[in-house]
Amino acid sequence: MWQGDVDAEGLTGLLEELGVPDVVVLDPPRAGAGPAVSRLLAGTGARAVVYVACDPAALARDVAAFGEAGYRLGAIRGFDAFPMTHHVECVALLVP
Repeated sequence: MWQGDVDAEGLTGLLEELGVPDVVVLDPPRAGAGPAVSRLLAGTGARAVVYVACDPAALARDVAAFGEAGYRLGAIRGFDAFPMTHHVECVALLVP
């Protein structure tokens, strides 16, 4: 298991070092993982990506990038972790 902050450049080196992941748990900042990181992760062929998102719009953009790389949204669930605010946490399962 590996844990840490990753950008597209760091992820490339990490994947070369660790090899193909079985499952990826992704919890990016509010801006999302971004298309470059999403495409790199999709390119690993992991059997599942669990994406924890604090911004549904960023999640939607990243799900689209994963979709272009052959993944689909297998399940999604929203959590009202911050009642009385507009914030919604989402957990999405992406599968090839």
